[in-house]
Amino acid sequence: MAGLRERQKANRTRRIIEAASTLFRAQGYDAVRIEDIAAAADVSTGTCYNYFSTKGDILLAIVSMEVEEVIDAGRAVVADPPSDIADALDRLVCIYYDHSLLYLTKELWRRAVALSVEAPETPFSQRYLALDARLTAQVADLVTALQQRGSARRGLDAEALGGIIFAQLNQAFIGFVTQDAMPLAQLHRTSRRVTDQLAQLMASP
Repeated sequence: MAGLRERQKANRTRRIIEAASTLFRAQGYDAVRIEDIAAAADVSTGTCYNYFSTKGDILLAIVSMEVEEVIDAGRAVVADPPSDIADALDRLVCIYYDHSLLYLTKELWRRAVALSVEAPETPFSQRYLALDARLTAQVADLVTALQQRGSARRGLDAEALGGIIFAQLNQAFIGFVTQDAMPLAQLHRTSRRVTDQLAQLMASP
């Protein structure tokens, strides 16, 4: 029975998250009420509040789902990266970027970033930063994998370099979501210029 309850809970949680994502994308974050999300997910408003205290919590759950999926997809790159450093970094970063608008719009990303910086001591902000830390760790894992292949210099601090790379590419992503007219292809071109330069600095002699 415990297993069944857990599956039912997971199913309701997923329905709420997916309903919220659809409504947020169609109507905008501010226009959507918890009651609207509950109705679209076919659960009671009380049930929705039992799972999520605020709309911000639901937004974070959508971000978390997005990050979990890109990290899962990125594992294949880390496990078997291209030997060319720029290609390896670009392949991982493209996974992050290409998936970013699957559940969230640029407006929703702006809202999530704003919520994370407006009140840095809140659980929302702490969880958001933890998600960034997981992505940073995966970039560092890729640097380590490239070192083990002999593509990147072994003397590099993979953890520190992963932080530098992610911070740079995350800043480019923030620029992307703050400009509604900017196409994804332009973000890819920007990131590729960065990864090309990083590859030159990282390459083994």
